[in-house]
Amino acid sequence: MGTIWDILPGLGDKLSAHVVLSASAIGLAILIALPLAVWAGRSPIVSRLALSLASLVQTIPALALLALFFPLLLSLRAVFGEGLPTLGFLPALMALTLYALLPILRNAVTAQANLDEGVLEAADGVGMTKWQKLVLVEAPLSAPFIMAGIRTASVWTIGAATLATTIGQPSLGDPILAGLQTQNWALVLAGCLASAGLALAADNLLWVIEVGLARRKKSMAYGGVLVVVLGILAALWGQGSDSDERRIVIAAKSFSEQYILAQLIGARLEAAGYEVEYRDGLGSAVVHGAVANSSVDISVDYSGTIWTNYLKRSDNPGREAMYTTIRDWEAQTNGVTVLGRLGFENAYAFAMRQDRASELGVASLTDLAAVAPRLTIGGDPEFFERPEWIAVRDVYGLGFRKSRNFAPTFMYNALTSGEADVISAYTSDGRIAADRLVVLADPEGALPSYDALLMLSPRISKDAGVVATLQPLIGAISVEAMREANYAVDREDASKLTPKQAAEGLAEKVGLKK
Repeated sequence: MGTIWDILPGLGDKLSAHVVLSASAIGLAILIALPLAVWAGRSPIVSRLALSLASLVQTIPALALLALFFPLLLSLRAVFGEGLPTLGFLPALMALTLYALLPILRNAVTAQANLDEGVLEAADGVGMTKWQKLVLVEAPLSAPFIMAGIRTASVWTIGAATLATTIGQPSLGDPILAGLQTQNWALVLAGCLASAGLALAADNLLWVIEVGLARRKKSMAYGGVLVVVLGILAALWGQGSDSDERRIVIAAKSFSEQYILAQLIGARLEAAGYEVEYRDGLGSAVVHGAVANSSVDISVDYSGTIWTNYLKRSDNPGREAMYTTIRDWEAQTNGVTVLGRLGFENAYAFAMRQDRASELGVASLTDLAAVAPRLTIGGDPEFFERPEWIAVRDVYGLGFRKSRNFAPTFMYNALTSGEADVISAYTSDGRIAADRLVVLADPEGALPSYDALLMLSPRISKDAGVVATLQPLIGAISVEAMREANYAVDREDASKLTPKQAAEGLAEKVGLKK
């Protein structure tokens, strides 16, 4: 799997994207904050209002702020047309700009408020205009304090930018989130080390500029600015060009199976001559919306997720009828092509340790309902808001003593360590067999089927070469093969594989590797 030092050299493209995003957000925040600070310095009402709004933004968690811009831009797309991007750089830029605004604005307003009245009166006495006084007196005196605010904003923004991964913007958050989901701690540490190093470098460079401004040393100030500009230009150059029409963007949600399948799909496309880009760690709703508007080209989704979340259906007509309905609805409503089923289900299920289930006499969800008030249930971060949970809870009358949220791969650790008595497992997860867990029966059929579906965006579904390349995947992957691949990534011993290695093994096992 490689050590941190093996991984770091391969993060150049992520580092470049992170620098460009952070620098753009900080630059835009400066352009907004400084004129607003000048206005606020001349109007107490504007000052209070501007600082209050900027402070309010800071109370919103950065992840939530990033996520909120996706549906906002999706709504605006109907007004401004299909050219408005809803995923990636634009929503990340907008959210991070707001996040960077407060420290710059607060320092600039404070600097304006604390300027020496005698100096300002002297400027008026020599007949300076308001513009001359601003440029020649107020700005130089305020500059060191403003730079201190920019330093704070830069560190905050570089840290928050790692979360841009969740809305499809490449950043140093890619290795961090991927490592967390696959328990590859070297990958996590490499991403954290690169992000922390970037923040420290930016802070020190801006400190040099701040000291240069405070001490009136032009060489320090201009030298620091020059290094910052050169760093941003190098990052822009490192981004390269995204103009290749054959580039295929593949989305993956934030768990091991999705990373493996994305690599499996990408390997086939690359072998066929296509350039591939991966957008990993996306939320379920983000992925579905992004495929529908062609912000990403390919994803693997699940029939039960689409059935409950987007068709808003709570009935269970059976596997075949559900698939046919979803296929037709996606084509008619979103222009998305459901190329077919990959051959396995990854359904929600409720799992317990064998010893705990035997102790309590639990074999089904009906049995579980009788003892649930004494137990703790664990689920992934979105499970307890999903229609599937609500349906199961209501059908069986489940009421647990406590519910806890865990990242998908950590749920199994919570079960084996006793932190949870029952979890919302996934039927294709290899740890069910490896940890010898009991999957509880669902006699009332409250949980729908969850066939893995290969989804193509309206843009890419017209490419006959892509369709022909991916067609052999349909019906090719058994649940046993998928479990084996998932466990190869999730296991914590020396034989642990990366998603790419697991995808290669999966392709060979199911006869897709030439």
